[in-house]
Amino acid sequence: MSQSTRKADTLQEQPSNRPHKLSIAVPEEGTDRKPHSYERWLIAKLLRMAGNPPVRFQLWNDEIIESDLIIASFTLRLADPKALYQLVSNPNLAFGDLYSSGRLKVEGDLSDLMTALYRTVHKAREKWPKWLEAAWRNHNPRSTSVSDARENIHHHYDLGNEFYKLWLDHAEMQYTCAYYESPDLSLEQAQLAKLEHVCRKLRLQPGQTVVEAGCGWGGLARYMARQYGVKVHAYNISREQLAFARAEAEKQGLSHLIEYIEDDYRNIEGQYDAFVSIGMLEHVGKDHYGEMARVIRRSLKPEGMALLHSIGRNRPMLMNAWIEKRIFPGAYPPSIGEFMSICESGDFSVLDVENLRLHYAATLEHWMKRFESVQDQVTELYDAHFTRAWHMYLAGSTAAFRAGSLQLFQVVFTHGDNNNLLPTRKHLYSFPAAPEA
Repeated sequence: MSQSTRKADTLQEQPSNRPHKLSIAVPEEGTDRKPHSYERWLIAKLLRMAGNPPVRFQLWNDEIIESDLIIASFTLRLADPKALYQLVSNPNLAFGDLYSSGRLKVEGDLSDLMTALYRTVHKAREKWPKWLEAAWRNHNPRSTSVSDARENIHHHYDLGNEFYKLWLDHAEMQYTCAYYESPDLSLEQAQLAKLEHVCRKLRLQPGQTVVEAGCGWGGLARYMARQYGVKVHAYNISREQLAFARAEAEKQGLSHLIEYIEDDYRNIEGQYDAFVSIGMLEHVGKDHYGEMARVIRRSLKPEGMALLHSIGRNRPMLMNAWIEKRIFPGAYPPSIGEFMSICESGDFSVLDVENLRLHYAATLEHWMKRFESVQDQVTELYDAHFTRAWHMYLAGSTAAFRAGSLQLFQVVFTHGDNNNLLPTRKHLYSFPAAPEA
């Protein structure tokens, strides 16, 4: 099956069976008619419920509807009456679907629009009635069992390496938050700085052994082996990513230090000086945190160090319904309390907690610029629907980190009785972390 056919199947709009979806009858008239008075009322109500964001609506007949409480900076153009009813019935899912299909168009910068919406909706939600809060939530996230996890990962990461090569960094193909110790770093420099930052936190030494859960395209494993001389077992269930990782390790002469293993993290075997996972915890699912703690505990030597790096929340909350359903099935960003439950369950001692939220916002801004510069190529690989969906995903993610809806946690921990610890954090910041890209 071609990539374009596969993705078209995954992104096509599917009927929602969620019980919270509002039911509003859609008139049968076409797009050449004038809006009904109750349709204008629906839009005004939607704007109020969203906290009166700086947005105006342009309807299918070019009529403009906007709040008189704020000056609009963005225009949302609805192509037809049905689009309005879909948006009002299930805004959390329909906004992304309508944008992807081209039936909702945006005048203004999409990331800035989404940032404004995140901020006004966040404030407005404090006053929402219970029925509206229930309608907004994602009530039907996908399972993250062993079999479902493989399908979830396939949905997002096996789109084709050529797609990700178009807009990720050219150094190590990192699809996780970079580290901008200086705002003028290139994406390549910032991603290498992230890898170095992680290695310092793990206090790696030549000859040590490391296990990585969810290795992506293998960049961290190659960096650890190349820069620190450690031996790495790197686990992943994405076949396309592993093919790329193995080829790169062979090309760089690192195959004797790295073994890329196609298997679930739950099947990790052996004991190691370090356990690391960058950007995988979001896919584990909170029901499996205890299981993850047991895997780490049995895999870590008595004086071993562990690091988990994950998107998170300020408080427990499900992933945005559209992203979880269309882009990242099974994804759940934990709160810091839920994150700590892994450490509590494993009787671990937490050594360091860092929030890199603004670093992720900067990373996404870099990805967004690169993605926008290759949109025509993306459309050739897939189709316009896919391109618009990923444009919305990157813009919405940028906005979520800017507005504080999402966080990025790095947590370092070890066995509770390990006393072989450094007294300060000088080893992290004694010299610049950003190597030459």
